[in-house]
Amino acid sequence: MRGSKGLKNLITLQTETIPMLFGSSGIRRRYDLPLAELALSLGSGLAATASDVVVGTDTRTSSPILADASIAGLLSGGARVTFGGIAPSPTVAFAARNFEAGLMITASHNPEEYNGLKVFNPDGSSFTPPQQEALEEKMGASQWKGWECQGDLEEADLLSGHRKAILERREVSRDLVAVIDCGNGAGSVITPDLLSAMGIATIPLNCHTSGHFARPSEPQEEGLGFVAEMVRAGSADCGVVHDGDADRMMGFDGRGRFIDGDRLMVLFARYLDAGHVVTTMDASMIIDEVAEVQRTPVGDTYVSTRLQEWGDFGGEPSGAWIFPGHSLCPDGIYAAALFCEMVSEWDIAEDLDRIPRYPIVRESRPCSDAAGVLMRLGAASPTDGIRQEEEDGWFLIRASGTEPKVRITAEGKTGQAAKRLAERGREMLKRAESA
Repeated sequence: MRGSKGLKNLITLQTETIPMLFGSSGIRRRYDLPLAELALSLGSGLAATASDVVVGTDTRTSSPILADASIAGLLSGGARVTFGGIAPSPTVAFAARNFEAGLMITASHNPEEYNGLKVFNPDGSSFTPPQQEALEEKMGASQWKGWECQGDLEEADLLSGHRKAILERREVSRDLVAVIDCGNGAGSVITPDLLSAMGIATIPLNCHTSGHFARPSEPQEEGLGFVAEMVRAGSADCGVVHDGDADRMMGFDGRGRFIDGDRLMVLFARYLDAGHVVTTMDASMIIDEVAEVQRTPVGDTYVSTRLQEWGDFGGEPSGAWIFPGHSLCPDGIYAAALFCEMVSEWDIAEDLDRIPRYPIVRESRPCSDAAGVLMRLGAASPTDGIRQEEEDGWFLIRASGTEPKVRITAEGKTGQAAKRLAERGREMLKRAESA
């Protein structure tokens, strides 16, 4: 069994402190005037280091205002801006290879009252904590130039290049029917068309860009019961689900069963023959049974950074999948095409039944001082958290990088062990909160 050296030898810890403005995946907060002002400042600061920037937005009703503000900042700093309108985060990240940086207006899977900004490098990876710190310093000083030095703005189609690149790499081997639920997010403008171009008959759900989400944006099983019903009612071969900016993708098999992220990671690793996988500290032990694994703190930035040096494939059980040969941004669009290809060649339902399933407890607890609580627990970084391992499992306590919450994850070889480990995490959290 590969990866048998033990988790302790496979965990890659990173202790950089994420700047105050930035969470584990860019800047996110409830939409308000300070966020619009922050967008203007970020655009101005980014122009100091990137003279040619591509910008896109998700479907939120607040996204056009934040796009205008950030573009104003970029132009005032002398940057040349290419605006792609509504486009998924992985589409903007893929387009960034032709620019010095990419900027996405999105709060990803957060509720629609949130919004934010995420900055990409030309290889598709998100700005690392040191890059974020440097950008924050630039944001603190005026980068505005005179009227004679302002930048230029043009609009462009970002979708076609991304779509073409995926079609060149992925194809299905038989006729398929797929239910596709984009959650009224940015995936609506590319995934249904992409799958149709692959020859897949699609049953679209929530694929109009209304600006309001008909379901919770995060693609979790409890909010997706109607997808399972549509898969069964439509005799579909599979179901594909996105979050608000389509950097995430989750799936259903032909029996209408939701595939949790840990087992989907195993399926992808096996199908891609990926012997070296990078994942996060909250991922299940089952991935260690099919590949050599290195673990990072939770957050796609950490996974993509590690993939620059090691690994064939990476991802998080939340549905963020990174294919380094394609892009270092989690790409739910690419993952959707790959998943359908896999469905066309394998009996996914039977394969799922053969994958071990260790009980996992995942929960989020509201906490107004999540960072302070984790620091009192001894975490080097609140969003990295504290992970403790025992013979029959492990548990992780970490602060959310995007919401005022503390997340507890526990996995055991038995249900009883998972519950016991989760309770240990709750007890530790309770003591730290009252300290």
